[in-house]
Amino acid sequence: MDAIDRNILAVLQEDGRLTVTELAARVGLSVSPCHRRLRELERTKTIRGYRAVIDPEAVGLTFQALVFVTMRQEDRETLLGFEAAVAEIPQVVQAQRLFGDPDYLLRVLTADLGAYQRLEDDRLAALPGIQRLTSTLVMKQVVDDRPLPGASR
Repeated sequence: MDAIDRNILAVLQEDGRLTVTELAARVGLSVSPCHRRLRELERTKTIRGYRAVIDPEAVGLTFQALVFVTMRQEDRETLLGFEAAVAEIPQVVQAQRLFGDPDYLLRVLTADLGAYQRLEDDRLAALPGIQRLTSTLVMKQVVDDRPLPGASR
């Protein structure tokens, strides 16, 4: 990946709705080479997709919790079962496996505290292999959806 590819990524992180013509103009290429580079970045999964970034509060998701999960057992089958079950819960918008204790960190969005409490009681507490859930409520989002370092201008 060279400086031109990094510039393409930086421009697209700012505005993913640009046409190839607009993108080419912004990065200083003609349309054909820009299009080839863009397709290669997509083919290699450097660009994993395009999406709209939506304000959670605008769609009624005003409550956010970080959930730390400690597993009771950590054999492969249990972990894969846990991960598959977490992937099926739409309110879990991020899930990360961690080194050490706790084992996982989940970012959960719901409408309010009551909705979160029901989700924890009905779905999260029933996930396979868990020993303990510890929730921390998010007071304020300080940095969110920042462009990736190294792929910015």
